[in-house]
Amino acid sequence: MQKTILQVPLNKALKDEAEKEALSQGFSSLQEAVRIFLNRLATRKMSITFEETTQLSDSAISRYNKTLDDIEQGKNIYSVKDTDDLVKQLHDAS
Repeated sequence: MQKTILQVPLNKALKDEAEKEALSQGFSSLQEAVRIFLNRLATRKMSITFEETTQLSDSAISRYNKTLDDIEQGKNIYSVKDTDDLVKQLHDAS
């Protein structure tokens, strides 16, 4: 097997924390954990998904909370019998 060295610059604190966690999970070293990770990634036995989290603004949170309060109190809630009734209510509201 031909070997190569992968050098990854990273923050020392991150490396130290990752090393502690790798050891606590039973790996002999951080390098072993990285080797296993890369092997599973390369053989498609593992996949990675990155998701963006969204943080609402204070005004949006306030608006949604007011909407939820209105729903709980039965305010600003309309019911329709059929699509014609829906179109009529939408037209009347505009």
